[in-house]
Amino acid sequence: MFEIPRTIFTEEHEMFRQSIREFVKKEIIPNNSEWEKAKQVSRESWKKLGENGFLCLQAPESFGGLGISDFRFNAIFTEELGLSGCSGPAIGYPLHSDIVFPYLQHYGTDLAQEKYASKMISGEYIGAIAMTEPGAGSDLQNIKATARDMGDHYLLNGTKTFITNGYLCDMVVVAAKTDPTQGAKGISLFVVDKEMEGFTKGVPFDKVGLHAQDTCELFFEDVKVPKENLLGKEGEGFKYLMTELAQERLIVALAALALAEFMLKSTVEYVKGREAFGRSISEFQNTRFKLAEMAAKIEQARIYCDQLVLLHNDKKVDSAMASGAKYLMTELQCEVADECVQLHGGYGYMWEYPVARAYADARVQRIYAGTNEIMKELIARKVLK
Repeated sequence: MFEIPRTIFTEEHEMFRQSIREFVKKEIIPNNSEWEKAKQVSRESWKKLGENGFLCLQAPESFGGLGISDFRFNAIFTEELGLSGCSGPAIGYPLHSDIVFPYLQHYGTDLAQEKYASKMISGEYIGAIAMTEPGAGSDLQNIKATARDMGDHYLLNGTKTFITNGYLCDMVVVAAKTDPTQGAKGISLFVVDKEMEGFTKGVPFDKVGLHAQDTCELFFEDVKVPKENLLGKEGEGFKYLMTELAQERLIVALAALALAEFMLKSTVEYVKGREAFGRSISEFQNTRFKLAEMAAKIEQARIYCDQLVLLHNDKKVDSAMASGAKYLMTELQCEVADECVQLHGGYGYMWEYPVARAYADARVQRIYAGTNEIMKELIARKVLK
């Protein structure tokens, strides 16, 4: 589809892309419809990803990982999942590897890393992150969950909601207040294990879209969290979140763009084969112009995101840059979704058509990982600095 060569990738990257593409074609696309009905992907799929070395690419070899420090490989993984049109897996797998695992890798104690890292790499353990609460969405400083220091452990209480990978998760990074009087400076992060008494899960939500994603509520009632499960230092959790959220938002942006490209490709195929008034609807000027508009925007966006991937490789992507990518790409995804449904006509509203599912899946992208209104606020702070 793209005329401009993607020069940021080497032959090695493209070989990795092909291996991911083949795996997705064989193991993910054929199973996605069943996963949507079950409201979760299968545990077997996680283990197969682990067996193939596709989870937590950056994990050190000492934990059984590949030790890949080149983020371009992570970007390819996210992109190929998005190009499959399977939105649930395209969100859940990268969240585990590129959003949850970095907290363990960067801030976990030796004991926590020893206990969880290898299991996350193998797919035996599925990771989640719990920030959002019923009364605190993008406003992380206002979370109500608490973790009281009891001497040899912390006592965790609270409720988290809209947690991606929540129902299947075996371990979850939880944000809680260790000092409720200190606002953002009172937030700490903990690794909570599924085996800890008092940790329970709600049933997967009946969502508008992302039906293959096991999003649910998590409940913590007097959960005893060992001291070694504190991530980093007490009271510095908000700082860690702000540091790691840049990569999270870049991952969301990359997935959004790939899913937009999937929708466009699906629509091109559809309009070529659909006839109206005695000719292919691909011959109508409106169809051709709409496709041209979307193709140009997606190509422009791809160049932009490729540049951000390179910058992130050099640790030069800051919060405002990542927020800009998340904002622009998710807005583009929703715009493309709407246009593609329109070009499908009534069939675009039928669940059996990929574009209908992609349309339903797209809308939440502008909400999670920080609403797009918050993204604009973060961008504005840098503009006005």
